[in-house]
Amino acid sequence: MPRPVQFSASIEPLVRFIEDTPPAEIVDRTLEKLRNGTSVKEMLTASALAVSRSSDLPPGHHGGPLHPVVGIHAIGHLAERLQGENRLMPVVQHVALSNKHIHHPAMGPYMLLDFEPEDCGTIEKAKEAFAIACNRGESNKADHIFLWLWDNMPETEVLDLLLSVAIPKNIVDDHYFAYPAFTWRVLDYVGKEHMKFLMRPVVRYVTRFPTAPAILDIEEVIEENDLLNKVTRQKTGEDENEAVGALGEAIGAVEKFTEIPKLIGKALADGLSLEGAGEALSIGAATLFMRSKGGNPMDVHLHTSINIRRYLIGLDGINLKNKILLLLTWHSGPEIRSTAFRMNPSPFDPEGLKKLPPRTQPELLVAIRHSIMSQPETDWSKVANLGQLMAVPEVQEAANLAQQYVDYGYDEKPLIMLLAEIVCRDNFTEMHAFKHHQSIIEEYYSTREPYRGRHLVCGVRAAAISSNKSTGVFDKLLELIDD
Repeated sequence: MPRPVQFSASIEPLVRFIEDTPPAEIVDRTLEKLRNGTSVKEMLTASALAVSRSSDLPPGHHGGPLHPVVGIHAIGHLAERLQGENRLMPVVQHVALSNKHIHHPAMGPYMLLDFEPEDCGTIEKAKEAFAIACNRGESNKADHIFLWLWDNMPETEVLDLLLSVAIPKNIVDDHYFAYPAFTWRVLDYVGKEHMKFLMRPVVRYVTRFPTAPAILDIEEVIEENDLLNKVTRQKTGEDENEAVGALGEAIGAVEKFTEIPKLIGKALADGLSLEGAGEALSIGAATLFMRSKGGNPMDVHLHTSINIRRYLIGLDGINLKNKILLLLTWHSGPEIRSTAFRMNPSPFDPEGLKKLPPRTQPELLVAIRHSIMSQPETDWSKVANLGQLMAVPEVQEAANLAQQYVDYGYDEKPLIMLLAEIVCRDNFTEMHAFKHHQSIIEEYYSTREPYRGRHLVCGVRAAAISSNKSTGVFDKLLELIDD
């Protein structure tokens, strides 16, 4: 008889708690467990396992385990950053989202079944069978084969094989790449004990239809620049300061996103390192986000996508072709491509900055917080398509205050903490706001001067866009924590 996956006795009861608790009770009871000694890591691990075991992946990318799992890296680090009971807020947000998906009729009831790996005889035969399964959209068969591959190949090489399917599909939907990439990074936080299980829904999602279209323009960039032979440098250094800055500015100034792979390809052929190209793309992504007129709080893939690509570029075991593709396909996802149709000419607002009075650091922090929290409420009756929602002028006002903060050279840490507290309010974006918050912090600290401050401006801009959206879970938590 088919049976569901079972976990160890140490974690199974907590997984069942998240699966079985009625949604109306999950906030109160999760907070109670955390107060009574369940650790943040234990709770997030159980949340990932529960939503992966007991919620189905519906068509598209909203629902099921996808967004809850890929948000764990951000939630875990945010909980470490916050103080007191505030650190529990993002954890409860995560559990509430997992529980919501488990009990949603579009995703449940569902149970991921336990079954044996398919032994194809040799690694090469398993790879061939996996490729056939992918071409046919046989996600269940791909799941069987991949369980065997995890046991017979180095783990990162198995990830590399999956990325060979996922990266080209980025052009169909950003999440075909984001789900495996972020889930792999989640393992750095929760540990490799549950690797094979957490990656099973990933494999099933990535290998289902449709098949990826040919990315001919990207292949042309690789061939014309002879990148597979010319790219020999992995690490960046101070000797690349000028080249990284120039490429980053060029990417941030493009009018057509299809120009970006050509710029990166030429820079790599001229000797720029893979890490240097990734950093330049990060500078360009931040600049493009600052130029964007978009007001969709889920339009944060410009940042989150480059952040996870830089992480993967640093991994041993990812082949050179995939590392190059990680850079050249950044712009290809629909959620990034859509930004190109609503751009301001410049990332900066010189006139708006001139009108700002001088402020001390504490005064400016107060002004930034007030600007974010007092954003106009969205009239949802007039929003036919969230993806086409435009930012209100008040968003730029918040970004201007952040730019003033950066221009004054004020300490980044208090601003990061301010944004950390604000992002805990979000239960509208299915973890997008949390992921963006973590991305801008990591990109800030891994980007050289004078460009790193743009990531802080992007953090404020994103917080302003998300402001005054759904905060029901936070509101309930605030009452409980105040008590």
